[in-house]
Amino acid sequence: MNLTPEQILSAHKANLETLFGLTSKAFEGVEKLVELNVTASRAALSEAAQHTQAVLSVKDAQELLTLQAGLFQPLAEKTASYSRHLYDIASSTATEFNKALESQSAEARKNFNTLLETSAKNAPAGSESAVALVKNAVSAANSAFESVQKAVKQASDVAEANFNAATKTATEAVKTASGAKR
Repeated sequence: MNLTPEQILSAHKANLETLFGLTSKAFEGVEKLVELNVTASRAALSEAAQHTQAVLSVKDAQELLTLQAGLFQPLAEKTASYSRHLYDIASSTATEFNKALESQSAEARKNFNTLLETSAKNAPAGSESAVALVKNAVSAANSAFESVQKAVKQASDVAEANFNAATKTATEAVKTASGAKR
């Protein structure tokens, strides 16, 4: 099967659209990351100034210890929140890339299967067993690819659940420890 110039041009156009779409998604992820870091830095600077003012106005050691102990719970919660936002940005960007990859791979498999069917129809007499062997191999490869995609998705879901559980546990531990100190 020979590809026509229109088919080649169409394929290149589709590939360029995909490339620009993925580049746009990557920049969106970077923009979100920069925004998160600027917001976190601004908040940290403001809180450091407030804490410094509070430390400068303490009257005794007990008040200083209480002030320092009260700093840890909000810090742990903010760290957990920052980590969650960071994970969400990375996860959503990766999801967009995975969608594009799945779409492109599905299109490539479809095109390859069409090419295979066309070639099988035009195959010389007596080559039916070879064509059947190639079709079985392609089918097995497609099944393996789909299994790997499902396994990656499941692993991603488990990792996200573990991340959420660890964040929740860490936040609760800090709350408990802060409550016990007071």
